Amino acid sequence: LVALGFLFHKLSRRNYPHVHVPAASGHGTADRPPAERVGFRPEDVDAALLALDETFDIDRDDLERLLRQVELQAMVRSQRTLLCRDIMSRDVISVMETASVDEARKQLIDHNIRTLPVVDTNGRLIGAVGLRELTRATDIVKGVMSKAGTASPDTPAMSLLPVLTDGRSHAVVIVNSERHILGLITQTDLLVAAARVQAPALLKAVA
Repeated sequence: LVALGFLFHKLSRRNYPHVHVPAASGHGTADRPPAERVGFRPEDVDAALLALDETFDIDRDDLERLLRQVELQAMVRSQRTLLCRDIMSRDVISVMETASVDEARKQLIDHNIRTLPVVDTNGRLIGAVGLRELTRATDIVKGVMSKAGTASPDTPAMSLLPVLTDGRSHAVVIVNSERHILGLITQTDLLVAAARVQAPALLKAVA
């Protein structure tokens, strides 16, 4: 059975035995990622297992990751009526793939934004750049752009939480089926929306 398990994990490209790799903060510090600083903590998992007098054939860290995903999915489901189209910015500043790095940097600074969508000659989204990417040596934007996070207008807004709390992404571009830009949602947009959604519940609890 052990041999079969080893073979299965080898074929599925998973380590056996599984070794959990802790998530990094994204800033080279010892802080946990933003998404893991709210909700339950690792010691809460230990306390729950102790209270239930239960053990599982699963690593404690894997169990924590599973519970965080359950927590996230529950939040997405409960707020499914709040869609990306409801909170996105619609007047989106973008840059052509052939634009110079200096031009893109000026756009970011002049408009005080952190993410600049990159479009091709047909106006379709092909990537994104920020000041970090623009520090690389190149002449045009296309040479340094990174992959852009995207979503459709009908996507539940709260489902963007994993992307916007990964410590690297600052915005998600809202596109149609042809990848034309319809809007943009930043970390701030999602934070304000989450606060607005939770406000009635908090006021009711205080009352």
